[in-house]
Amino acid sequence: MRYTLRQLEVFIAIAQSGNLTRAADHLAMSQSAASSALKDLESQFNLQLFDRVGKRLQLNEQGRLLLPEAMALTEQATALQNHLMQHQGTGKLRVGATLTIGNYLAVRMVANYMQQHPGAEVTLTVDNTEHIVDKVLNFELDVGLIEGEINQPELEIRHWQTDELVVFCHPAHPLAQFDQATDEQLQQARWILREEGSGTRQAFDRGMYGLLPQLDIAMELEHTEAIKRAVQAELGISCLSRIALEDNFRRGDLSEVKTPQRDFGRSLYIVLHKQKFRTAGLNAWLALCDETVA
Repeated sequence: MRYTLRQLEVFIAIAQSGNLTRAADHLAMSQSAASSALKDLESQFNLQLFDRVGKRLQLNEQGRLLLPEAMALTEQATALQNHLMQHQGTGKLRVGATLTIGNYLAVRMVANYMQQHPGAEVTLTVDNTEHIVDKVLNFELDVGLIEGEINQPELEIRHWQTDELVVFCHPAHPLAQFDQATDEQLQQARWILREEGSGTRQAFDRGMYGLLPQLDIAMELEHTEAIKRAVQAELGISCLSRIALEDNFRRGDLSEVKTPQRDFGRSLYIVLHKQKFRTAGLNAWLALCDETVA
């Protein structure tokens, strides 16, 4: 074989950091050894993977084409090593979830996974759809559970389960006294919404098509609980996943506002990189996802 896994690791580290020194530090090797490994890889195949811009190494088109294949190969090698050491154990699993899924579904799923696989190592990253997708694309996460709709040719996107958004308000708000709210009433309300780039905001904007320019958006917040607190403080009304509101509706500290003329249905998705090697742990997680469809 004309290349080594170490050469690929150096190439990947430089591509991710854009700096030879940081890449060498990350791999716990000298700068000269990292530089030599990159030069050997490039010279063996008579190609250049980076453009040299001052002290920065900028990935060029050839490098961008090679990067996902190199990452998939090194991950497969790591998985093989883990299998040899752990006798087909699940190894480390990096899960990403958007805020609603992460706060109300994924934590319980991680607990179930670790119960089924004692000793498994799992990390859970909770962020908005845009950021979770970026991390899956860059192989920083093994799998993502997202609320938003995306179109990324590098990703495998699976429908997971259905969900719906619900408009809600403080129990003393005038809208709480009506069986349902009209579009005119929705336009007159003051809104507290999730930020742009979140799956919840994407579904809300689609559901409110035709009314968006007329809405009074008083505040945009990144966290579901912060939005619920703001509505409880009578700062406005909002729209979030029913998953996040069931306990509040049961307690009566928030009230549902019915909007039958608006379609707030949506899908939740599983996203994986198409070139991601499916480890035993990842396959076990996907099986658990299938079991937890609502």
